[in-house]
Order: sequence, then structure tokens, then C-alpha cells
Amino acid sequence: MLLFPDGDTTDNKHDRLGVLPDELLLQVLEALGRVSKRDLCNTSRLNKRYHRLSDAVLYKSVQFQTPELHLTFSESLSRRPRRGSAINEVTLVYPSSELSQLALNAPVHNSAYRASSFDTLSQTISIMSNLEKLDIAVPDVLLSGIGALFNGPFDLACLKWCSLFYQCANDEYWDLRENIHIFAHPTLETLIIRRARFDDKGFNHLERPHTTALKTLHLIECDISDDGLSDVLELPEALEEFVMTQTDEPTPELEETGDNFADYVIALKSQAPSLKTFTIDSPTLSCRRPLRMREFAELKTLRMNWDYQLFGESTGKPRLQSVGLPPQLEVLEFFNDLGTDEEVTDLLLYAIETKNIIARSWKRMVAREDDCYVPKAIKNACKEVGLQLDIIGAYESDSD
Repeated sequence: MLLFPDGDTTDNKHDRLGVLPDELLLQVLEALGRVSKRDLCNTSRLNKRYHRLSDAVLYKSVQFQTPELHLTFSESLSRRPRRGSAINEVTLVYPSSELSQLALNAPVHNSAYRASSFDTLSQTISIMSNLEKLDIAVPDVLLSGIGALFNGPFDLACLKWCSLFYQCANDEYWDLRENIHIFAHPTLETLIIRRARFDDKGFNHLERPHTTALKTLHLIECDISDDGLSDVLELPEALEEFVMTQTDEPTPELEETGDNFADYVIALKSQAPSLKTFTIDSPTLSCRRPLRMREFAELKTLRMNWDYQLFGESTGKPRLQSVGLPPQLEVLEFFNDLGTDEEVTDLLLYAIETKNIIARSWKRMVAREDDCYVPKAIKNACKEVGLQLDIIGAYESDSD
């Protein structure tokens, strides 16, 4: 017989895995869980040791697709709070229709919780002391309750990845100020925000936090002021990746977003020493002057919609200055056609011809060829200086 430290016994002939240390046995149970959750549940009933290790796998990632599941699980977790420490990933994804079916003053089936206590959802998540990944996509009625999680970041002391999206009536933008303290979280490394609105007030002086560990920030279809963005971007100690996207025809109309591409570059100046990837996919942004990006000493990848967002639009006056490309730039990508502005095309041509002076590390340029063709002069210049030109949408022979 094999005696376990917790007092359970089992037949050694039938439990050959029992002699493995916890670290190896946990890997075996993780592999079993990927094949069959049901078999893993059955394994957890064998003895206390298997139950403890199986729990660590079963509760590692939890997904709530209805509010009823969330509230019922909250009750279960209150009885066994130890399970909360086993949870590493949580996904809350359910539409407004699911929430509307839940009467605000009625009990939840199989649960002692009442739906009017939606703020307790944040309390449930705060019990998950080892939570590393939090994915939120729920109706905006839960905006304040979940936002309270970030007012005390030590409740989620291990959080590293977070995605926030609140569904609003008429597809409106939700107010990021309700969750603004997510930017103050000390351990968070990746933050993805979808369809939020943020004005130019930023942080109030009395609530400004210390520097944070944020490395990656994605703003997907957000209506955000460049001044507000500048304010929150003073917090990361060393941001490495920034992505901001918007549609061709934003709906509803943007109220906080400015119209000048360069203003958002200026908003990122506080992260210039560390930023490695910069992407703004917002075709409605214009640019009146060439960008000045020599301060972005570590930037290697630069992506934008139009060539004139880099060089500035035509002014009708002589142009004596060129763009200030990042000194370590390796990849420059344009999401839309080149050659729509003759003056800007001349500036791009000059930048390519002098790349060994203004951007010695520049190795690759990516362009599109849909309605317009990449100007032949640009193609020839790239060949002459050894700059790889990848044309998306072109025939292979044209690309060569």
C-alpha cells in the first residue's frame, strides 16, 4: 500500500502516477484536462491529493457567459474561498439581453445572491488572489461595480493582462473615467480598451499614482483626447507597444478625439525612450507638419494610414524640411495607398534616398496597392538603396 502525506491510501499497483511529485503530476492533469474535463473531474474524486491538484487545473481558467453562472459561482466561492487562489484567468462575456432577463429584485436560481447586488461581482473577482488575466465584455450597468476593483489594486496583486469593454445602448462609447484607476495598477503589463470615451481631464492631481509596469496599450475604436492620453501615459515606467485604431466612419461621431495625427505623437513623448512599436490606424486623422520622432530612440516599427500623416499635407509653399524618422527604425508601414499627394511623394522619395543618413537601420517598407499603384520612382529608389519593399495587393512580378 502507498501512504500519502494527507492520510489517504491507495493500491500502488493501480496508482503508478501517485509516486510522482506534485509538479509533474500537475502537468499530467493539465494534459488530461485539455483532452477531457469530465475525466479530470472523475480523477479529482480519487483522494485528497488528486482533488487538490485537479482543482488547480479545473479552476485555472473560468468563463462566465451568463450573469446567473457568475452569481452562482460567487456563492460557491464564498463557501470554498481556497479555490479563488487557484484561478489565473477569468472571462466575463455576456450581452445586455442576458442581463435584462434577470429581474433586478428576484433571486437567482440555485443561488442565495440577488441580482440587485451586481456590485458584489467585483468582490467575487477580488477573492481570486492569483488572478493574472481578466477579460471583461459585459453591459455598462456593471461599469461602476467592476471599476471598483481597480480603486484598490492590491485586491488583484498578480494581474498582468486586462481587456475592458462595456456594451452601451445605441453602441455609444462607455466612460473610461469609471475605470480610470486601471492605469494605476502596479503589476498590469497589457491593457486593451475597446470603444471607450476619455476626455482631456486625465487624472485628478489628488489621485495620481506612482509609475506602473504597463508594457502594451491597445485603444480599439476609442474616442480619446490627446491631452487625456498624454496624462495617463506619464504613468508607465517603460511602455513598449502602443496601438490606436478607429474606423473610416466612426459611429457615433467622435467628440473627444482631435484631428491632428501629430498631437497623438506628442502625447507619447513621455514613453519615447522605451517605445518599440507604434501603430495608429485612424484614417480620418490629418497632419499639418512633418513628424519629429528623433526622440523615439528605441522605436523599430512605425505603422500609420497615409504617407502625409508622416510628412504633413501639402501647403502650397516651398518645403525645406523633411521628416524626423526614429533613429533605430526598421519597419515603416502604410495601411493605405501611396502617391496620392505629389509633394508628399517627393518627400518620401528623398527620405528613401537618404536613408543611410536619417535612418540607417531602416530595412523594410510595407505599402498597399489597391486603387492606386505605388509610384515607380519609389520602387526604383528602394532597389537602389537596398530597402525591402513589400506591396500588399500587387502581383508577385510587380512586387519583385
